[in-house]
Amino acid sequence: MRFFWHRGKGHDPVRAGEAAAAAAAEPSPLPEPDPHAAAFFDVDNTMMRGASIYYFARGLAARKLFTLRDLAMFAWGQAAFRVRGAENAEHIGSAKEAALAFVAGQRVADLVRLSEEIYDEVMADRIWHGTRRIALQHLDAGQQVWLVTATPVEVARTIAHRLGLTGALGTVAESSGGVYTGRLVGNLLHGAAKAEALRALAQREGLDLARCSAYSDSINDLPMLTAVGHPHAVNPDGALREHAREHGWPIHDFRTGRKVTMVALPVAAGAGALAGGVAAGVALRRHYRD
Repeated sequence: MRFFWHRGKGHDPVRAGEAAAAAAAEPSPLPEPDPHAAAFFDVDNTMMRGASIYYFARGLAARKLFTLRDLAMFAWGQAAFRVRGAENAEHIGSAKEAALAFVAGQRVADLVRLSEEIYDEVMADRIWHGTRRIALQHLDAGQQVWLVTATPVEVARTIAHRLGLTGALGTVAESSGGVYTGRLVGNLLHGAAKAEALRALAQREGLDLARCSAYSDSINDLPMLTAVGHPHAVNPDGALREHAREHGWPIHDFRTGRKVTMVALPVAAGAGALAGGVAAGVALRRHYRD
């Protein structure tokens, strides 16, 4: 079917444009920014399906910096860790020591560059659109939005930047002259450490935590969730779902159909996330040694 535009004698583009503008609904006024409020989001299975550090390892494997066997072993370790449903100091301590041994001497810029490339290739499609929509609503309300994760801060910052968020709080490895020293600044950003990070950031940014919101999928993030005035459960595990129901917290579940046990795409927690740091360190060491 062909359409023809007839320029009749009465055609007046200026008048037509003015009429269209006049008929347009006026935009809704933006809310007043709230400089004292912020929203904090866990990453793994909250903002993203599965473990961010696992996807990072997949990207390294695609670059031949990490073998598929290493990747399979890492995935199995993650799944077993998740099934146990508990974390212990010995496991976390061992993972920490192993990761620091491998990261020592590596260049920060290399990890940053690789995290940017790999996010675009394999992480972007794993973002939960529902969670991101909530984050954008907080931004539209004039609030800061931060990711809070045990994942290395370099990877966390990349995710936050790509999503247009304010920033990220993550596990910080000490560096000197752009090279990792093999020591952590503090400890893993996990459990109670996340709550302490929120308090420190609130003091720096002038935030009132009672007016802030936090979102997570895991009962392990209870310290962070209870540190704010508005906790939310997102794609929650069984323990967090029960806790949220008992305390009347909002529950957001963006998973479709029956709940899936993610083995191929495991959910990282605590030491599991740091194990991904081991994977990254091994790959970088092999790459720059060869």
